[in-house]
Amino acid sequence: MSDNSIADLRPRKVFQPSRLIGWVGREPMTASCVAVLLFFVLVAIFAPLIAGDPIALNPAERLTSSSESAIWGRDHLGRDVFARAVYGTRTSMLVGFSVAGLTTLFGVAIGIYAGMSRIGGAVIMRLNDAMMAIPAILLAIALASLMNAGVVTVIIAITLPEIPRMVRLVRSVVLGVREQPYVAAATSIGTSGLAMVWRHILPNTLGPVLVQATYACASAIIASAVLSFLGVGTSPEVPSWGGMMADARSYFRIHPELMAYPGALLSMLVLVVNILGDRLSDALDPRKTRRGSL
Repeated sequence: MSDNSIADLRPRKVFQPSRLIGWVGREPMTASCVAVLLFFVLVAIFAPLIAGDPIALNPAERLTSSSESAIWGRDHLGRDVFARAVYGTRTSMLVGFSVAGLTTLFGVAIGIYAGMSRIGGAVIMRLNDAMMAIPAILLAIALASLMNAGVVTVIIAITLPEIPRMVRLVRSVVLGVREQPYVAAATSIGTSGLAMVWRHILPNTLGPVLVQATYACASAIIASAVLSFLGVGTSPEVPSWGGMMADARSYFRIHPELMAYPGALLSMLVLVVNILGDRLSDALDPRKTRRGSL
């Protein structure tokens, strides 16, 4: 057997999580985005230590500008805008990470099954196509409207439309890996289906799944803000960036900063997550041999 034939029977080199930290250190743009994202995470975790009560009313100081008690001013009900923005970070991060995690968990499981089973895969993909035919934001609005308002409702409403995209991606990767010579070799020596998935199929999906998860996170953060802006997301007493912008609509001409603060935070967070997704996509693309890729 030739050396090329032997090489074809060896599993391809896949994404190695242990090299992620070193790669980030070599990429200034990526390191900056990770630092900003980490900052948002710390703000969300330590929100009670950073800001005051986000739902405390002070009607006597409604629509006032920056002061010692409220550095970003107060809204139409006298609530601290800075405190609500800080706690809104917690809501957005919780929704984004939860949707990304759930989408990855269910999407990978269903996608691998769809790629390994011909009949089951055909049925799943037809259902997948039917769900993807419905605009994601409309499906999320419909689901959120049917359930009680809350963060859990928002997570469920956004996760369901995101799963079909992950399923389609994972299935396409699985179908490609199934045709590799090393998979055929493993099958010929009697490797079981579960062992095949764990050793050869799943590792090859890690790179594309990680990239898609970042996009799902960014999409979830935007969708959460849209749902809250429309009044079908979190309950009014839960601070959210979308809810803050909805409350500021009537006062935009005289106090545009009420909408500018949450809008700027939302744009910054989504931009950082999207840049990380793009950088990961470039680094994990096997057709690119740029130095510094994973």
